[in-house]
Parts: sequence; structure tokens; C-alpha cells
Amino acid sequence: MDTATHVVMGFAIGGLATLDPVVAESTVNTQSVLIAAVIGSQIPDIDTLLKLRNNAVYIRNHRGITHSLPAILFWSVLVAAFVYFIFPEANWTHLWIWSLVAVSVHVFVDIFNAYGTQALRPITSRWIALGMINTFDPYIFGIHVLGIVIWLLGGHPGYTFLVMYIIIALYYVLRFIMQKMVKSAVLKTIPDAERIIIASTMYFNQWRIAVTTKDHFYVGRAYRRSVTIFDKFKRDSVPDNDIFRAAQKDKNVSAFLSFSPVYRWEIQRYDDYTEVRFIDLRYRSNGHYPFVAIVKLTDELEVITSYTGWVYSEEKLRKKVRVATD
Repeated sequence: MDTATHVVMGFAIGGLATLDPVVAESTVNTQSVLIAAVIGSQIPDIDTLLKLRNNAVYIRNHRGITHSLPAILFWSVLVAAFVYFIFPEANWTHLWIWSLVAVSVHVFVDIFNAYGTQALRPITSRWIALGMINTFDPYIFGIHVLGIVIWLLGGHPGYTFLVMYIIIALYYVLRFIMQKMVKSAVLKTIPDAERIIIASTMYFNQWRIAVTTKDHFYVGRAYRRSVTIFDKFKRDSVPDNDIFRAAQKDKNVSAFLSFSPVYRWEIQRYDDYTEVRFIDLRYRSNGHYPFVAIVKLTDELEVITSYTGWVYSEEKLRKKVRVATD
């Protein structure tokens, strides 16, 4: 989820914690748990700082180890210890329990986005991305804000957020059912589909679709049970030659390939260099595919420049590559 949603979730978990008799018995316990819940709902995304290094490191690691099973335990202990240092009279056990809840909820809800997480590391490094909930879901965010407003107006935070989370749980079930309906519609449209990636958008009834068959890739959108295919690409394996082997060794291309489950490639030869491009098919927006990796190679297969990331126009991509060269 986005940062704003994780923030309001932190306040909601802090409010929900007031149903815990130990938390509710003293102001210091209530305050310390609320602070821990807000911090715990944010801390797994500390890996966003990797953007300061470069996109390749960020793409390869964001929502990776920081969202893993060991990290959940580590973050909860760290957050509880930090807050306990400020509130030494707080109940340590319940402070840690609610810190654990906050961190766990953060990782859990991220699984339902199209980006996903490596939440099952070290058991498996596979990305888990269910695509049922958009990174920013206005309904989930709105109901959290409503709950906070009710709390500020004097409503009981525990019961308010308990009811709220029951409603959100039902919303997740609804989104699961809707996604299954879209999948059925896609299979009717493309019966030979081998892999179907369905991702939600900010619009309740609209879904992004990327389909793989034996010979083609299909990209489209679904509105309720109506499927529209925008693009069809021939599914060509990545050539096993010196140019592509050199391209795949580049850090930006390697990071892209480690993350993207469905992509196509392009190659363009110029007078003094060869350009290889990999294009993720999951994020089509206004006829453009913004998530790409691009590398320019000399005739001796040395990297001139490369880039990976989200760029929403060809002009901006060219600027990014020129900046990387400079």
C-alpha cells in the first residue's frame, strides 16, 4: 500500500488496541502502543531509502528482505524496544504484541498489490503479488479516515476500528470474487491462456490484464466482465547470443529481469552502438509501457549506459539515458 494508507492503518491499529484490557488500563500503555503501531506500520518501507543509491538496487530489494518473515520479528522487537525506551513504565509484552501486529499487517496488505512482496523469505524468494487491491485504494483509505474522524469526535476507537476491519475484510473477499470473475472472462476471450496477470486499478470495476499464451502476449483491460485487448505481441524467447548475454549482465537489466514476470524485448542497431530494451507488460498506461530496462552496448559489448525504472514517455526515457551517460 502507499505511505498514507500505512499511516492511517497505524492509527487504526493503535485504536483497535484499546480493546486489549492491559493497553486500556493506563494512559501510558495506550499512548505507547499507539506510537508503536504508527511506527510499525511504516518501518518495513525503510528500504525506500535505497532509491538514493539507484533504481537497480531499489527494484531488486524493495519489499524484499525488509518484508520477510525474519524482518517482521526484527522490526517488531526494534519498534517495541525504541518506544519502551521512551515509556519505560509501559507494559513490554503488550507493547511488543501490538508492534508485531502493526508490522505484520503492513506486510500482509502489501501482498495484495500488483507489486507484491517477498514475504515468505527465507522459505522462498518468490514474489507474492495477488493484484486484488491497488497500491492506493480510495475505499480502504477512506474508511480508515472515517474511523479516525469518529474517534476524534468521541467514538470508542476499539469498537470503531473492529467494525471497520470487519468491513474491510468483507471488501477483500469481494475483490477476490471480482478478480475471479475477470479471470473467467479472460479465459473466454483467450482460451489458450497459460498465465493471466490481473491487477486492480484505482477504479472499482477496472482491471489491468497481461496474458501469456504459447505464442503471444496480450495486454488489455477489463471492465466488470467485459475484456478489451489493446495490444498483442509475438512471444519470442530472449536470444541466446553474445549481445543479450552481455545485456543481461548489466545491473539495471538484471534487476529488471529479477522482478518482472512478463516482458518483451526489442533490439535496435545504430552506427556505433546496439540498444537492447526490455518492457514490462503489466503497467500499460495511456498506450505506453512505463516500466522498462534499457542498455546501450558498444561493438565490443561494453556497456555505454543503462537505465531501469518507471518512465512515462519516450522523451523522458531518452533524457534518463543521457543523464546516466553523463
